[in-house]
Amino acid sequence: MKVFELPDLGEGLEGAEIVSWHVGVGDKVVLDQPMVSVETAKAVVEIPAPWSGRITQLIAKTGDIVSTGAALVALADEDSGPEDCGTVVGTLPESSSANTGDAASSTPAREPTKTSEKSIRVSPAVRRLAREAGIDLASVSGTGLGGTITTHDLEQARPASARDGYEPLRGVRRAMAINMARSAREVPGSTVTDEVDVGHWPPDADVTSRLAGALVAACSTEPALNAWCDIERMERKLWDEVHIAVAINTPDGLFIPVLRNSEKLPIAEIRRRLEKMKADVLSRRTRPEDMTGATISLSNFGMLGGLHAALAIVPPQVAILGAGRIFEAARPSVGEVKVTRILPLSLTFDHRVVTGAEAVGFLNAVIVTLGSEAVAETSRG
Repeated sequence: MKVFELPDLGEGLEGAEIVSWHVGVGDKVVLDQPMVSVETAKAVVEIPAPWSGRITQLIAKTGDIVSTGAALVALADEDSGPEDCGTVVGTLPESSSANTGDAASSTPAREPTKTSEKSIRVSPAVRRLAREAGIDLASVSGTGLGGTITTHDLEQARPASARDGYEPLRGVRRAMAINMARSAREVPGSTVTDEVDVGHWPPDADVTSRLAGALVAACSTEPALNAWCDIERMERKLWDEVHIAVAINTPDGLFIPVLRNSEKLPIAEIRRRLEKMKADVLSRRTRPEDMTGATISLSNFGMLGGLHAALAIVPPQVAILGAGRIFEAARPSVGEVKVTRILPLSLTFDHRVVTGAEAVGFLNAVIVTLGSEAVAETSRG
C-alpha cells in the first residue's frame, strides 16, 4: 500500500479544501481517473489517481483544509511497482490499521494517536497554523496517517469557547483573507483620487470595458505602474504586455480572473472577454491558470456603491485602479454651470517603486482616455 499526498498545485499555494471525493474505500481506480475535487485560492481543481489500484483509505475528509504534502488517500498498487509511482510519496507502515480490499470498509476507524514532542508528525503549514493559534502540538491528537496532525485536528484542539459562534474561512474567502493580510503586511500603498466627466457616455455604456481600455492607454504613458516588484532582491520588472486582474464579486467571495494581453484588444473584444470571464466565475468554470500572472489590477466597485477607496495591492503587482459610483453633479463648462455625470477614480500604488509623479501621470492618462469623445464614439454598441 502507498500513500498519495496533496501535490504542489503551483503559484505558491499552501493547500486546498476537499470539496468532494469521486471514489470510495474499496473502489478500483485507473491511472489519471478523477479522484477528488479540491478548492484552492484560485479555483476548483480535480486531482487524478497517480496510478491504478484499489482505494484502501480516504485519509482527508470532505471539508478538510489539507496542506500541500499532507496525505490524501491510501491505495493498494495492483499494476505497477514502486519505480512507476510518480507522485507516490511513501508506503504505509506495516502497523497501519488500513487494509486492502473489501475488508477496509469494515475495519474500525483508527484511534487518534497522541503525539509527543519527539514523535510529532505535522506538515510545515500546519505547524505554522498551530504556532499562530498558540496551540501546543504535543497536546494534539493526530488523526492523519500514522498520527499526522491535520488542520482539522488543530480546529478540534481549540478551546470550545474559541469556536462558539465562529465558522472557518474556506475556499475563496480564505484566499481573500490570506491575500489581504499579505498585502497589508508587505505593501506600503498610497492612494491618489480624481474624477472624470463622463456626461458624453451613453446611458448603457459598459463602464468596466472602458476602464480597461483607459488602463491600457495609461500603462503606455506611465509603464512604471504595469510592473512587478521583488523587494527582497530590490528589483522590479516592467511589462510590455498588460494582463489586467479584474475583480468580480460573487456570493462566495471575490474572484480575480485575468484579462490577458489587453493591450492588443479593441474595446469590443475587451467587453466580450469580460462577459465570458464573469460567466465562467459565476458557473465556477474558471481554471487556476485563468487567475494568475496579472501585471495590474482593476476594480469597478462603483457597481455596488462608494465613491473613493484605498484598495489593496496583491504582490508582486504595484498598482490597482478603482472606479466608484457614477453620480450627477454641477460643473462649470465654458462660462456656464451644467449638470453632468461624474465618475470618481482611485489609484492605489506601491510607493516603494512608484513615485507620486508617476502615479498622478498614470491617473491623468486614464482621465484623458475616459473623457475622450472619440473613444466614447468608437466604443459604442
